[in-house]
Amino acid sequence: MSTAFTTRTLEITTGTTEAVADLTTDCATFLQEVADGRDGLLNIFVPHATAGIALLETGAGSDEDLLAALHDILPADNRWRHRHGTPGHGRDHVLPALVPPHATLPVISGRLALGTWQSICLVDTNVDNPERTVRLSFLG
Repeated sequence: MSTAFTTRTLEITTGTTEAVADLTTDCATFLQEVADGRDGLLNIFVPHATAGIALLETGAGSDEDLLAALHDILPADNRWRHRHGTPGHGRDHVLPALVPPHATLPVISGRLALGTWQSICLVDTNVDNPERTVRLSFLG
């Protein structure tokens, strides 16, 4: 593998409700522009303390299921010591321990090597921060 490294940021608006935002098309477009048919690695990173990156099927209910599971695991109530922002916001700061703020994926011949139903998603439960930055980095 060569040491060619290219990076770009995306600005994503998740709004004022919890969101699972599909980034797969953005990632594929980035690779079309920079990978030039090479093999390598794509790293997706969200530099926020209250968001994460997940691989999951979207459009068939799994995105809503993920948010429901996070509600079960991380309820938005007053149990959290981290207390600024919307009530229950402390749970948003625990989210990256369960849904990490990064993913590194194989790129083969300039294309993502995802499974048939896998999508790359930004998971954002923080309703206090509607704007997110996502960094895409290709090494190939």
